[in-house]
Amino acid sequence: MSTLFKLTDLGFATSERNILNQINLTIDAGDSLTITGPSGSGKSTLLRIMATLLTQTSGQILYQDQPVSRYDPFAYRKEVSYCFQQASLFGDTVYDNLSFPYEIRNQAFDEQRALDVLSQVELGPENLHKPITELSGGEKQRVALVRNVLFTPKVLLLDEVTTGLDADTKAIVHHFIDHLNQHHDVTLIAVTHDETEITTAQHLITLTNGSLEVPA
Repeated sequence: MSTLFKLTDLGFATSERNILNQINLTIDAGDSLTITGPSGSGKSTLLRIMATLLTQTSGQILYQDQPVSRYDPFAYRKEVSYCFQQASLFGDTVYDNLSFPYEIRNQAFDEQRALDVLSQVELGPENLHKPITELSGGEKQRVALVRNVLFTPKVLLLDEVTTGLDADTKAIVHHFIDHLNQHHDVTLIAVTHDETEITTAQHLITLTNGSLEVPA
């Protein structure tokens, strides 16, 4: 496998405290990496740095052998897609959200593609024009996930995306993202507290007080 990310002595600090301390980590293309650890250990901060939502205060992060800072942010985020813990939908309807990735690429909306991917997360065609105010929390999370993958990214950064979902919806989301990893070579990097996700993780790392523990 080729190296996709290489983090070297990565750190992040505020005026109050150090949040990440000398993180050294290599992530291969096609990996499915789970990051766990206590609340406040820096997990989401690490994910946001990888998403370029934050910039490290020390060390270096390479993506495909180039510093992340050298990439055009728009181009980078087409390849490295960040999924928020709380689904961030906008506009009035599901259609508004799913047409957005096409609009920013100056492409015509592919309605059939949108319907196909919605069906993969068990949302029927009647949902395409549904007001977002009528969606449940689990439906919102699935719509947000679909929006992120209508154009298949190379990487999905998943920030506790199953928190608060019922067991059935979690199973749907797990099946969907595992399919992306196994059949579309999407690299998964997921932050979680979920014991089932931790137990079944392919590749697990733990952050404690901003420092990385890699199990033998």
